[in-house]
Amino acid sequence: MNDPSPAVPPCGVVLTTLPDETSAEALARQIVDAGLGACVQLQAIRSVYRWQGETCAEPEWRLAIKTTVAGYARLEAFIRARHPYALPQIVMLPISAGAPDYLQWVAEGSAGAE
Repeated sequence: MNDPSPAVPPCGVVLTTLPDETSAEALARQIVDAGLGACVQLQAIRSVYRWQGETCAEPEWRLAIKTTVAGYARLEAFIRARHPYALPQIVMLPISAGAPDYLQWVAEGSAGAE
């Protein structure tokens, strides 16, 4: 892997989950259209979790959103305003290294997030 160029803003991947494919794709498109993420990948998953004292197992759709670290707060607020869960997963994993030209593309595609 290549270290990101100093000129490229720090980037990361924000993860969230939604209950079905329709809501996942709708939110993914809204995020990209708003310029809050350069790319959103959707993946069907099954989650096992504890909620309100019970162990649950449900199908979900995970969104992996490529964006800038500086844009995280705006993206989080955007997701919260549109998310159907009472307590949605919204976490950012920083990208510690990557192809500089790819990270530049992520930064440019997330310009609305900053």
